[in-house]
Amino acid sequence: MSTTKSERAGNRRRSPHLSVVDDRPLWSRLTSRAVVLLLVAAALVMSLAFPIREYVAQRAEISALQNDLATYQDRVADLKEQQQQWGDPAYVEQQARDRLHYVFPGETGLVLLSPDDMKKARKAEVPVAAPPEVAWYDTLWSSVAAADSE
Repeated sequence: MSTTKSERAGNRRRSPHLSVVDDRPLWSRLTSRAVVLLLVAAALVMSLAFPIREYVAQRAEISALQNDLATYQDRVADLKEQQQQWGDPAYVEQQARDRLHYVFPGETGLVLLSPDDMKKARKAEVPVAAPPEVAWYDTLWSSVAAADSE
């Protein structure tokens, strides 16, 4: 059952899907060039990890600040519009009448309350001290009498 070199070579050509399995561990099969290449690749990954993380964090912060800026710009526009309204004497008069219930001399002010307003209105809360059970001078006299009897 001995085979010649040409038969073995022919067998290899006929079955290309079969491969030789090397029983050596992976590290023993690596060449020094492959190890150096792996170390260089690892060093590159490690050296780029921090800057990339910082870049992503800064982009997120910039996005959040841009959203805040848009919100503040809207607020400024609203306040400028309000400032223009307060510059109009008719608007000021209307606000004084509505909010403060001001009236011109000769006018009669009238405020109508609905039943809901009456429920919401507070009742007068005047704190009334509870009358003492014993007058202060009776307490004083009883303490003097107790001290005298001792």
